[in-house]
Amino acid sequence: MKIYLFCLFFGFLKASDPRLETYDVGGNTISISGISSGAAMATQMHVINSERIMGAGIIAGVPFACSGGTIAGASACMLTPSMESVTSLELLVSSGSFLGNVDSTSNLRLDKVYIFSGTSDSVVKHGNGPNVAHFYQHYISDNTNIKTVFDMAAEHCMPTDNYGGRCDILSESNGYLNNCGYSAAYDLLNHIYGGNLKRTGNDSSVSGNLLKFDQTEFFHLSHPSTYSMDNTGYVYVPEVCSQRIMDCRLHVALHGCGMGRKAIGEIYVRHAGYNEVAEINNVIILYPQVISTLTNPKGCWDWWGYTGAYFATKHGVQITALRRMIERVSGY
Repeated sequence: MKIYLFCLFFGFLKASDPRLETYDVGGNTISISGISSGAAMATQMHVINSERIMGAGIIAGVPFACSGGTIAGASACMLTPSMESVTSLELLVSSGSFLGNVDSTSNLRLDKVYIFSGTSDSVVKHGNGPNVAHFYQHYISDNTNIKTVFDMAAEHCMPTDNYGGRCDILSESNGYLNNCGYSAAYDLLNHIYGGNLKRTGNDSSVSGNLLKFDQTEFFHLSHPSTYSMDNTGYVYVPEVCSQRIMDCRLHVALHGCGMGRKAIGEIYVRHAGYNEVAEINNVIILYPQVISTLTNPKGCWDWWGYTGAYFATKHGVQITALRRMIERVSGY
């Protein structure tokens, strides 16, 4: 009877999505980007795991740990960037490195970072972009490795060149994707990977190459929803990468608040602009997914501590899950 109940219980928890696979990923080719709360998480992942991650794209984001671990601090950070002390955030990272909560900041020295902040952003105020740049300038030795786009009249959005609402209007119905005649996905990937990526005027992505995968296995003894994460994630695997005939790159693209699949379906993972760049440049795109919960009603990544005090350290639950996903795809 006990065996029957055990099997019955775990039968309900059985994953309905395939297991995330391992591909041939070249060394020093793992990068990350995000929009809004995804940008905040991208910065956290980059700083915390800088030994593994070689570049980051920050779209409508904030500096590392500027929330101070509270929702009030997060709100102040977004709306009053002039009050942020970037120097104090740099000291926090240095102490975290000393204590082993983040990788050595020396790993950031040669990294590539792309930062976008729209002049019409009403959610994460424009001044956050320069603050993010100031933060990274403290660690990256060559300022040409930091690309900034601060002059576009864009609202709070993921800028695309072919999808979404007007660039200067908040476009919740389009999943916060705005047609600005500009592909932030291409520009950030091109900068991070050296400036020689191919681009095409047509959508070169292959619909069948966007795959679902089971996120539950990356949480081990707990359920993803406990930490505001979905059972299901997405990964875009270009034809060449799926055939494993050559090394590919790996990029993690993190959606923002209210942009997960439970909120907007597949708008972000199909139309943000990453897949068409990925297909012709052999870049695997990993799209982890967050959900809304009582502690996180807007479906944001954790950059203020709703998953616990260790949210912005190597021990953070979401940080750990993302690291495990990266290890699975890359094989290291």
